[in-house]
Amino acid sequence: MTGYIIRRFIQAFLILLGVSFITFVLLYLVPADPARQIAGRSATAQTVANIREQLGLNLPFYEQYWRYLINLLQGDFGRSYLQKTQVGELIASRLPASLLLMAAAIVTELVFGLAIGIIAAVRRNSILDRTLMVISFIGVSTPQFVVGILMLYLFAVKLAWFPIGGYGTFQHLILPSLTLGVLGAGWYSRMMRSSLIDVLNQDYVRTASAKGMPRLRVIFRHALPNALLPVIAMIGIDIGFFMSGIVVVESVFGWPGIGQLAWQAIQRIDIPIIMGVTLVSACAIVLGNLLADLIAPFVDPRIKLK
Repeated sequence: MTGYIIRRFIQAFLILLGVSFITFVLLYLVPADPARQIAGRSATAQTVANIREQLGLNLPFYEQYWRYLINLLQGDFGRSYLQKTQVGELIASRLPASLLLMAAAIVTELVFGLAIGIIAAVRRNSILDRTLMVISFIGVSTPQFVVGILMLYLFAVKLAWFPIGGYGTFQHLILPSLTLGVLGAGWYSRMMRSSLIDVLNQDYVRTASAKGMPRLRVIFRHALPNALLPVIAMIGIDIGFFMSGIVVVESVFGWPGIGQLAWQAIQRIDIPIIMGVTLVSACAIVLGNLLADLIAPFVDPRIKLK
């Protein structure tokens, strides 16, 4: 186990190095000039040149990237061009909100997705199965901003059950987590249904049923743990997705997470913030997948980590 974890951390370091390089290259090739953004439209060419020199934007690409890596290894994500604040501090101030929303969204999608998937698998090819799969397909296909706006209109404006936006209470958390959970629940329900149907057709499940074991015990004791393996792997991917891919939802609900921070940085070409959020999101994806791999042997002892 120790050797496996060490190898995975080495792989993670190489992945993050590759992510940082690719992101840096893409931002370097962006035609917009961050120095001009900072100086303003009325600034003189000399002022723009001075800002570019202060930020090191006049240096060759390899030198800019090397300086960034050296600072990054020291825990320095750089300083925001426009907010004049350390990127690490900005991300740290927004991270709790994103982590809270991520945890609530994952719980929401698992509760609804797994329940729908299990019911659909047990009632395979029935009207209920087809209805639930149609609902799941609609949930997967509907854009998040549409779901968010509809929920705001219905539950916040018309019914006034929840606040329109903001952050700080449990009521503020419900609508954004449901908006994110609708999409995830659709994926999980379809995956859970397929995986559980496959497991229910295995010989050992048929044997347990033939011995007279109660149906619910066969499903939850023998079939479900093995059917959960693909779901566990998907949770690891979701961690990274929710850390970086919730820009729309955070914007719709005014949720002060790192997704909203990244969107604001992209609009202003604030390269240090974009790099910082990208690397934090990549770390979340890598650690999420590692966590999923470490949990899998506890669900299915047949899996060995080598």
